[in-house]
Amino acid sequence: PYRQMMIRTLRTFWEAIIGFLTKPIYESESAHLTVGTLMSIIVVIVAINVLLKIIKKVVNSRLAEEDKNKFVSIFGFARYLFYILAIITILHASGLNLTVFLTASAALFVGLGFALQYLFQDIISGILIIMDQSLHVGDVVEIQGKVGKVTEINLRTTRAVTRDDKVLVIPNHKFLVETIYNHTQNHNTTLEKVTVGVDYGSDVQLVTQLLLDIVCSQKGIQKKQKPVVLFDDFGESALIFSVVYTTGDSFTDNRIKSELRYRIHEAFQKNNIVIPFPQRTLHWVQTNQSTTDA
Repeated sequence: PYRQMMIRTLRTFWEAIIGFLTKPIYESESAHLTVGTLMSIIVVIVAINVLLKIIKKVVNSRLAEEDKNKFVSIFGFARYLFYILAIITILHASGLNLTVFLTASAALFVGLGFALQYLFQDIISGILIIMDQSLHVGDVVEIQGKVGKVTEINLRTTRAVTRDDKVLVIPNHKFLVETIYNHTQNHNTTLEKVTVGVDYGSDVQLVTQLLLDIVCSQKGIQKKQKPVVLFDDFGESALIFSVVYTTGDSFTDNRIKSELRYRIHEAFQKNNIVIPFPQRTLHWVQTNQSTTDA
């Protein structure tokens, strides 16, 4: 008898719970919302919060301290997106007809789709950049002929300062779909060169020695790896030389190259070494033709 009484009690309790969950809140021909529907929404929202917190903890464990705050906005956006999807799914399962709502919002969804396509492309690229550490703050990069030093890496864009002190805003997907030169990816020092042409007949040994003296005494050029002068080619109008050197700041290397060119021009003038310009020699040949009268 005691066991039967417990069974009846549990059955009554269970029926009461089912009755409470199935108690209608709103009823119509196309929808049937109950207390269970609201409870399902609450449970799903709590589950989404717990799951996102676990994912956030795992992701943050692999990131540097300065990169952790960059994911706050993306997790907030993902939370609200999952909320909307979960609510729509539960309401649809409860019999609510969402066709009218979706049809009325079709134009809005199309516009959002095009905008979100590029947004998510940049965000995913930003996540990959941060996770695989392929780009760091302070790197000197070159994109579409513009050189800049990276100052900030966000989820959607990367900011860099150019040599003329302008801010270069780069969408992160550019780093995945285009060729980007990272001047400091391997190390801070970079190999640079300055090219100059001299007149045919110039003393090539003197040219070599002058270039070495100039580059070795130039400020900003590293002395650990000795500069090298290369005889590159016999050009159409000049003998082509290049002096190769290393520097620890490739971002300001354009100033070093400018100073080197000033000094090379001055040294060549003092030593009567001519830097030629393109020339063409024309030979005029005149032929005499005799005519015979018939």
